[in-house]
Amino acid sequence: MNKEIFNLPNCLTMARILAAPIIVFLLYVEMWFQFKIGAYCAFGVFFLASVTDYLDGKIARKTGVITNLGKFLDPLADKLLIGSVLIMLVRLGPEWRVPAWIVIIIICRELAVTGMRAIAAEMGEVVAADKFGKAKTLIQSLATGFLVFHYPFFGVDVRPIGQVLLWLALALTVFSGGNYLYNFYKKWLNSEEN
Repeated sequence: MNKEIFNLPNCLTMARILAAPIIVFLLYVEMWFQFKIGAYCAFGVFFLASVTDYLDGKIARKTGVITNLGKFLDPLADKLLIGSVLIMLVRLGPEWRVPAWIVIIIICRELAVTGMRAIAAEMGEVVAADKFGKAKTLIQSLATGFLVFHYPFFGVDVRPIGQVLLWLALALTVFSGGNYLYNFYKKWLNSEEN
């Protein structure tokens, strides 16, 4: 049991979960003290946490340690990390240009899919992320990263890039959520008929 919990991919996933409160704290430092280094450090931690998302899956596949716990924790870590940072970006105010209604839709979708996964688990199935879910997570991470690092970089304002990516992330979030729920509904109907 300990091998299933404390393998390297799961430890990387757990590190991503622990990164969320650190990033929120650093963004509060930014807000309280108007201290640019808070946003820079938050971006650094967010970037490292996002890299672990790529690494944990790659390592799990390469070493053959794909576990049910990992399949459950990986999307949960993404939701906690991105959701908490997006909420914080709304809290930081209008100059960060993150509309609350977009964050609400993104979080509601994540809750709906998590609920669906819990029901699937009761039925003995683990619903892993599909290609649309993975694309959604990638675009959400890119958008969030650009929005966290919101100061001009070598004279270039990166916020518009983050905003365009946020709108794209919203579209992918809604589409991939609908796709998960539709596929789950079809599977549920088939199991009811059998």
